Amino acid sequence: MKDNDDTRGYLISFEGSEGSGKTTQISQMASHFESAGYDVVVTREPGGTPIGEEIRRILMHATESVNMFPETELLLFAASRAQLVREVIQPALDEGKIVLCDRFMDSTTVYQGVARKIQSGPVHLINTFAVGEVVPDVTVVIDIPAEVGFERIRHRVNDLPDRMEAENIEFYQKVRNGYLMLAKAMPERFVVVDGELSEKEVTSQIWKELRKRVV
Repeated sequence: MKDNDDTRGYLISFEGSEGSGKTTQISQMASHFESAGYDVVVTREPGGTPIGEEIRRILMHATESVNMFPETELLLFAASRAQLVREVIQPALDEGKIVLCDRFMDSTTVYQGVARKIQSGPVHLINTFAVGEVVPDVTVVIDIPAEVGFERIRHRVNDLPDRMEAENIEFYQKVRNGYLMLAKAMPERFVVVDGELSEKEVTSQIWKELRKRVV
């Protein structure tokens, strides 16, 4: 538990490459926290607000986005995040709630910074401007080899791949390396879980770690 302000809630972000199983695990953690008596808000990036969802459509699904430059992508993600922080996340934290966010600022560091090769200085500056003082208390990285994520996306039957999911295996490898690099640099915030374990085992490991830090 945090000792600086017991009335403030917790922001827990979930990160990982496409196909890592974040959505499933967030649902499981929401149920666990609710069973423990917490008020829980589940949200996602990009999106989570009406403005953010429109930005998400442009980023992920608009046919015109095929010609999007990395710098444009970076700024659109930041715009969605800025709206989400001020409209959803900060108010929920002020009310003492648990916020579970499917991706947050670290996605930009990894996807646009590491994988898209935008210099770290502008990425950090824009990230900081977008989130203000709202930084995750815990970041869960569900780690899977690039080829595993690639194959999981290929075998999805219900959804067409979005623009990020349609990237090549080299892009996926850069994303994985980026997350592991961040986790090594900030072990006090990051929890890395083996995403190749069974769904039940992944849930158990994440909950075990979150109980140490939050419950």
